[in-house]
Amino acid sequence: MAELFRMPAVSADDTTGVLSAWPVAEGAAFAAGDALICIETDKAEVDVPAEHPGVLLRTLYEPGTVIEVGTPVAVLGAPDEPVGDLDALLAELGVAPATAADVIRPERRTVPDSPAPHAPAPAEPAGPATAPAAPAAAEAPEAGGAPPVPGGRLFSSPLARRLAREAGLELAELTGTGPGGRIVRRDVEAAVAARHRAQPSAVPREPAQRTAPPTPPLPPAPPAPPTPAGPAAPAAPSAPAGSAGSAGSGHQDIPHTRMRRAIAARLTESKQHTPHFYLRATCEVDELLAFRERINAASPVKVSLNDLLVKAAALAHTAVPEMNATWHADAVRRYESVDICIAVAAERGLLTPVLRGVERMSLSALATATRERAQQARAGTLRQGDLEGGSLTISNLGMYGVEEFAAIINPPQAAILAVGAVRDQAVVRDGALTAAKAMTVVLSVDHRPVDGAVAARWLAAFTGALSDPMRIVV
Repeated sequence: MAELFRMPAVSADDTTGVLSAWPVAEGAAFAAGDALICIETDKAEVDVPAEHPGVLLRTLYEPGTVIEVGTPVAVLGAPDEPVGDLDALLAELGVAPATAADVIRPERRTVPDSPAPHAPAPAEPAGPATAPAAPAAAEAPEAGGAPPVPGGRLFSSPLARRLAREAGLELAELTGTGPGGRIVRRDVEAAVAARHRAQPSAVPREPAQRTAPPTPPLPPAPPAPPTPAGPAAPAAPSAPAGSAGSAGSGHQDIPHTRMRRAIAARLTESKQHTPHFYLRATCEVDELLAFRERINAASPVKVSLNDLLVKAAALAHTAVPEMNATWHADAVRRYESVDICIAVAAERGLLTPVLRGVERMSLSALATATRERAQQARAGTLRQGDLEGGSLTISNLGMYGVEEFAAIINPPQAAILAVGAVRDQAVVRDGALTAAKAMTVVLSVDHRPVDGAVAARWLAAFTGALSDPMRIVV
């Protein structure tokens, strides 16, 4: 029996979600556990698995659309179930094609065609499907919205409208193949291809600002007032490249993703409302690097320098439990388990997956877990729970040759440790000048749950573990 598949909530407090992709094509079968829909959250793209096998009969929304949780987004059928008229089936299920299109509210994250004083606000959740449709002329459409069509409304996606404008096509001339006759990208591309086939000999016109070839002289114009002798001024000077209003302004506007907006909002809030203070230390790591070589010579799982830093941070959290805390409106929350986040630079942005119970992990288990989390972050397969929690983040830019930097705290965590590159440095030992391997770390701390003396004790415990690495594994 065919059934409606509704927009799921990725986390408990979600009211809307962004449909990122349909991993299953319309008309294709899927098994229980297969990814049925991909939803973009503020931090990751989450694949929602199918609960039972079936067939994806029809999708009601396109990727890139903001959808209210609980809204029907697709029609599913049982395997080998005969399906007749899908439109009649939708009507039987209470989702007529016109109604389904009427509730679609795409997320407004395309770049406007003309400069705007500020970025557009995110789209609001779609209204109830039972609300009566107002006449198209009385609506407040999006910028570049579809024009009213005699006899009814014309539905189209924002991308289709933009492509149609760029190609000089009227939406009223196109036939929509999306849900409820909605005009989508493929309809515009098909119309452009058909126009090119109909005009194979069309030659693109030269840009207006290019100098035209010589032409026969025109009838003489009325004499102009006498002017001083000198070189003739150009008839129509073009705007310099890169200037405002120039056709070739030499820039590209990249629309904000939901994740990029979330990163910007959280870090701006952190710098505005979290009272940061910073502690800096230079760590000699000759013993640590030699210790790592001995471990990797005997262990089948290769341990990275970052793994040792995470383990040393867990040891410092155990020694100074006041640092294993987060700030909340009514209390400072201290934790029994040491959960540490690692900063991973993924294609979509910076992600901070959590390693839980680090104080109980062996080095090989920690190295395996770190590698898995980093791979999941870059592949976009982290779940929401993998990104929530922790009281400390470690951000290591040493592999890029960065010697020192200060990072912004990821709220509500209490601190973030910024790690620089290992480099040769002159140090004094027993009154003699010698060379040593050293790196600089900067600890950014939230002064609300943690005082300066507490952070100083934590940093001393951390650097002490690096100088005596046997403490890390004991």
